[in-house]
Amino acid sequence: MVLKGTVTALVTPFKDGLVDHESLRKLVEFQISSGVQGLLACGCTGEPATLSGREKLEVIQTVLDSTNGRVPVIAGTGTNATASTVSFTETVCNTGVDSVLIITPYYNKPTAQGQLAHYTAVAEASRKPVIIYNVPGRTGTNMSIETIARLGEHPNIIGVKDAAGSVERVTRLRAMSSMAYMSGDDHLCLSQVFMGGSGVVSVTSNVAPSMVSRMIQMGLNGEVAEARELHEILYPLFKVLFIESNPSPVKKALQLMEIIACDMPREPLVPLMEESSHILRGVLELMEPV
Repeated sequence: MVLKGTVTALVTPFKDGLVDHESLRKLVEFQISSGVQGLLACGCTGEPATLSGREKLEVIQTVLDSTNGRVPVIAGTGTNATASTVSFTETVCNTGVDSVLIITPYYNKPTAQGQLAHYTAVAEASRKPVIIYNVPGRTGTNMSIETIARLGEHPNIIGVKDAAGSVERVTRLRAMSSMAYMSGDDHLCLSQVFMGGSGVVSVTSNVAPSMVSRMIQMGLNGEVAEARELHEILYPLFKVLFIESNPSPVKKALQLMEIIACDMPREPLVPLMEESSHILRGVLELMEPV
């Protein structure tokens, strides 16, 4: 698959403590009709840490069925253990996904050699292309550009989603590798595209898929002024959707938009506090005419 443009990191809606597949199907349709280039099921925004293995497979299957081949589907299959990551990745590859996203092992905090061993084992076992996911804010480990570039030499590793909060890393990776660089930081994604990035795996595009995808496409096309104008409109949304732990804010926004039925995350996450909800409502109201 070609890793480029806007990929939405889908929330996993819940209702009465269970996955709300009806709301998930509605969200998928909203995304596709709004022009995104791909969908990610069971990324961090989809709360995979609190989903059972069966629930994750059911979520992935619902996204695949709802998408029906219209856009590529990426599945998050990483854990903090190499053996379980390999096993679950092999299972998910049988569902028909287009690629898999593998998070850097969390809690263990592996060295560069451990990261190389982990990703190589998964890439060798996976029948689908592998995307590295570097998100130090959740894993406690920030992969070096040198390690990412070295992994990019593997024929089954096609790119990286990098949420390290740095525009400089795009330039450094471009000097070492031709692999796709997908931003994992919504507020930096346009700057990263201008520096040679391929696009974004976005939380915000759950809420504003058309605007985010248009902004990224303009950035890729070199339409600097137009892309910057959209970035400035979207920037308050980029910030407010992280006013509390993701995905509580984006779930509240989607509920207010009547895309999903319930804003409830799975504990230990809790719904957005009322003060934060008030701020979010204000931002959404300003976005409506756009």
